[in-house]
Amino acid sequence: MGSVSEELSLVPLHRRPELLEACAELLGEEWGKSRASRLHRLQRSSDAFPACLLLLRSQGPAEAPAAREGPCQLVGHVRLSRVVGRPRDLFVESVVVARALRGQGYGRRLMEATERWARARGFGCLRLTTHDKQHFYAHLGFVLGEPVQSVAFLSPAVPAEVLRLFSAPLGAATAAAARPRVPAIPPPPAAPPPPPPPPVIWARGVLADGVGQSLLETPHRDAKGLPIFWMKKDI
Repeated sequence: MGSVSEELSLVPLHRRPELLEACAELLGEEWGKSRASRLHRLQRSSDAFPACLLLLRSQGPAEAPAAREGPCQLVGHVRLSRVVGRPRDLFVESVVVARALRGQGYGRRLMEATERWARARGFGCLRLTTHDKQHFYAHLGFVLGEPVQSVAFLSPAVPAEVLRLFSAPLGAATAAAARPRVPAIPPPPAAPPPPPPPPVIWARGVLADGVGQSLLETPHRDAKGLPIFWMKKDI
């Protein structure tokens, strides 16, 4: 009697639309929100990003793995978006594994498959945020990084100049637009030399960018004021 093998595949949701409802349920179990909102976000998946990727599991005889388009089980989901001002970077979010399958290594396999998918398409860096899974991602090779801005929908018709405005510091675009109406003022006196850079510290083998940022403490906060860790990985 032949043995049974497990085959995992990472497939864009827009290539398997029949899994839309199952994916919405998976996300709903983890984060709630309205079903309509979840379906709307999932239906925007495309090759032009954002892209919702599904980790699927199928089983069949070891000598004849099951066809990828055949019956399968939804194991996990990840969403990838472009990053403003960084054409080779992708922003990772909505990473989730079905509750019944957790603790079996599928989270790691989902992220490894995502890296391969992104690398095969010419991308060189993955970025993400997390409130409490920083040690998991550090174990996968992610390090602490700086905040970036992701793009929920990137249209080829959007001029590069507009995208650069989005990547400017908060208020820079407004200040630039208002500059012609501001009377000229004399330049301020020369500023004193900047203080020496803060020492670089290590946190459990992960290089932190400065004091106050480690896998145990972060200076960053999300919109609700909760601590959030920004992480990245060159792939």
